[in-house]
Amino acid sequence: MKRTPDIVVLSDLHLGTFGCHATELVNYLQSIQPKKLILNGDIIDMWQFNKKYWPVEHFKVIEEILSMLLQGTKVYYLSGNHDELLRRFERPKLGNLILDDKLILKLNGETYWFFHGDVFDITMKNSKWLAKLGGKGYDLLIWFNRHINLISERLGYGKISLSKRIKNSVKKAVMFISDFETTAAEIAIEQHYQVVVCGHIHQPVIKRINTTKGSVQYMNSGDWVENLTALEFDGKRWRMFNYHTDFIQSEQLEMEFKQAV
Repeated sequence: MKRTPDIVVLSDLHLGTFGCHATELVNYLQSIQPKKLILNGDIIDMWQFNKKYWPVEHFKVIEEILSMLLQGTKVYYLSGNHDELLRRFERPKLGNLILDDKLILKLNGETYWFFHGDVFDITMKNSKWLAKLGGKGYDLLIWFNRHINLISERLGYGKISLSKRIKNSVKKAVMFISDFETTAAEIAIEQHYQVVVCGHIHQPVIKRINTTKGSVQYMNSGDWVENLTALEFDGKRWRMFNYHTDFIQSEQLEMEFKQAV
């Protein structure tokens, strides 16, 4: 039976790249029927799109989202830097599908600001060619990582994330994430938003950020390249869905229950 959260936020799916965990994403989408689905940027990776690489699983992700639309889910597609081509068009509303670059919602008396977050990235503003080159390198690293994990799992060592280890070990990368979160919080406070929800940096988190200008709730939905996470709202509180711990464990419990019966 499908779960029916009020809101689900997904970002950084990067469909069309080796890194996208489309099979797991389809499993997740098939398990939910939210009232609102917010796609917060970098859904289709138009930077690295290659018509020679579009697996069936990636198409199934689109199918599941369209199925939600037909069943009454309101879908907001907020553009990111990898699908910035969509920003060239006027912001159409096609039934339950809304295309924009940001979304403001009122929830339980608080004002929420949803947007991808690439506007804070100095590399994106001043050296887009460098950012695109980095994106290709990142995708190659993910592809290499997958092959390493196949060997690692066979040897009984489990999966490792090379990109996470690199990010966590590089001081500048850690500082960038901190600066990104602080900047998002400060601008949200200036605009009188109580909650800001981003993507872009692939770092899933729900936390309160206090600055000299005030306090704001900051959330990031993560990604479906490394973390496989999503934000879910049940009408009262937010939670971070993690495919590895939430979906896989629930599937195992359900299987064990069926075997016991």
